[in-house]
Amino acid sequence: MKEDFIYYLWENRLLQLDLKTIDGEDIKILSVGTRNYDSGADYNNARIKIGATLWAGQVEIHVHSSDWFKHNHQNDDNYNNVILHVVYECDNKSPPIPTLEVKGKFDVSLLHKYETFVNSKNWIPCEDSIGDVHAFTVVSWLDRMLIEHLENECKELDFRLKNNRYDWEQTFYQRLMRYFGLKVNNDSFEYLSRLLPFNLLQRHLDNEVYVAAMMFGCAGFLENDFEEEYPNLLKREFRMLKSKFGLKVMPSSNWKFLRLRPPNFPTIRIAQVSKIITKNGAMFSKIRDSDNIEEIMELFDVELDEYWNNHFQFDKVSDYVKKKVLGKTAVELSMINTVVPMLFHYGKYHGLESHKEKAMSYLENIEAENNLIIRSFCQCGLSFQNAFQTQAALYMYKYYCRRRRCLECRIYLMLSKNR
Repeated sequence: MKEDFIYYLWENRLLQLDLKTIDGEDIKILSVGTRNYDSGADYNNARIKIGATLWAGQVEIHVHSSDWFKHNHQNDDNYNNVILHVVYECDNKSPPIPTLEVKGKFDVSLLHKYETFVNSKNWIPCEDSIGDVHAFTVVSWLDRMLIEHLENECKELDFRLKNNRYDWEQTFYQRLMRYFGLKVNNDSFEYLSRLLPFNLLQRHLDNEVYVAAMMFGCAGFLENDFEEEYPNLLKREFRMLKSKFGLKVMPSSNWKFLRLRPPNFPTIRIAQVSKIITKNGAMFSKIRDSDNIEEIMELFDVELDEYWNNHFQFDKVSDYVKKKVLGKTAVELSMINTVVPMLFHYGKYHGLESHKEKAMSYLENIEAENNLIIRSFCQCGLSFQNAFQTQAALYMYKYYCRRRRCLECRIYLMLSKNR
């Protein structure tokens, strides 16, 4: 028995109606309460009639009644308002509060169904049946997943914001840099954003060469001897800027090129983000004040200098000659990974529902993503209309499906009822 299964029974009212405490008092559950994911008891705001008394407070759930003492709840003030202790089995010790033993008080076939389901060898447990779930159930669950995803992003962004002394532009810049790394180089781009703060770049927005020199120099790409004029120009300027501002240089070995398409080489991505910064300056304020997704996406519309038309790295001429622009997919990924979470967090931080709604509406206006996980869901019978739904599905897969958190999933609840 696991606590998760008892949560499932409790939340979905799957226990028998004639419940009694271990002391023989009648129990009538008026409200199971709301799940608490922070410190303290498992459920808040429950309303339960025990005997002739109506109680309002918290509910704590354990497999064994003695777990109360094993977890030292008797000495924790966060558990002073617990009105009912729900356990699978009462063993040798119980706390001095009403206790409900659920063993033998539910349909045991529910447990057998769950064990068979969660122990399947499928890609996800419901791979063979998720396509049969009513579309309304799936869509409403994805709505919840998207909110949960963005709320989790807020926690990470709030940590960064505090470290940046509530500088929204620096925090946006760090987030943008990280996701310009395309997973392979995420950590290196984030490290670069720490070595080279946005406020220093902002002081030189009128000089593209200075910005590019600082970006490539701090990234470690200007440490070699070059034959071509452009990298030598950047190297000369960086030598001066490094001395003036005490800039530090990261090892160029941090950057990965292997198995990347040349347009996604870190050198190209650095050149592009350098252009974006010199073009827009303080981007987040523009994003915050705009209501037009096309206007925001235009901020990312940059074309690299002629030098990069036949280069992917310094001093290496390529036979493939083409103007380097940031493609539609790259812009949409920047919207999904940077603009939307930052705007949503700004709305949450300042209590502005309009900004949170605006952030989610942008996802509704971006095409559905196309990757291995999304394609796998589609093969199971699901379909996605936009990035709002694909972002929710990716979050669901990572934090629910892979972790076999089926008992917390509305889709499993519907499937278990139909079996």
